[in-house]
Amino acid sequence: MAQRIEVKGLDVYYGSFRAVADVSMVIEPRSVTALIGPSGCGKSTFLRTLNRMHEVVPGARVDGTVLVDGVDLYDPAVDPVAVRRQIGMVFQRPNPFPTMSIAENVLAGVRLNDRRISKADAADLVERSLRAANLWKEVKDRLDRPGASLSGGQQQRLCIARAIAVQPQVLLMDEPASALDPISTLAIEDLIAQLKDEYTIVIVTHNMQQAARVSDRTAFFNVAEAGEPGRLVEIDDTSVVFSTPRHKATEDYISGRFG
Repeated sequence: MAQRIEVKGLDVYYGSFRAVADVSMVIEPRSVTALIGPSGCGKSTFLRTLNRMHEVVPGARVDGTVLVDGVDLYDPAVDPVAVRRQIGMVFQRPNPFPTMSIAENVLAGVRLNDRRISKADAADLVERSLRAANLWKEVKDRLDRPGASLSGGQQQRLCIARAIAVQPQVLLMDEPASALDPISTLAIEDLIAQLKDEYTIVIVTHNMQQAARVSDRTAFFNVAEAGEPGRLVEIDDTSVVFSTPRHKATEDYISGRFG
């Protein structure tokens, strides 16, 4: 079941450096929220706080609150590994495990979580996940081939299938189409539109047209000057942000005047 995320007063640090300052927003379930803004404004850093991925960087920490259906992800009693199981991540560049087959790639997260699964159930999960990622028809006759043998766009959809297989409630996507050709990008965008019926999706993108096409809500981040932390400038329905933004900096960025 898709889940609601509420962020309150979030500051993100790498050592003593504050990378993101005072972010508060609500991310609605079964919707796509796009994070836009110039490079270095903290979009990807903020995205990684939503499933505690930033903690793999030594010295990284947060102040503030991230609630997922009312549960604070940063409560000391919460297991970060369980958080990452519940909130999946798809990265900028497709990263299938090169020594694993297509089918094994789909099952990798399930096996990592130490879930024992019968051969029949595994085959069913592989098919369901690949169908959900719009990849089944293209690979069903070569599931034993290496995941790395697929095209870039197919590899990215394989990574989405791998994320889906562990049955998360939230999908985080960090520029998932930036390394892909236009046809593969369209396939990913079509897939996002379908997946939002079941998942809460947050996507970082530098492509304004993509944000306008795929998202229900858009959050604009900016940084005042080099060395300053990134901040959330505004968040609203995508149609509002792109037509009548409240802040001039948002209008300037969307219209291409900077960034």
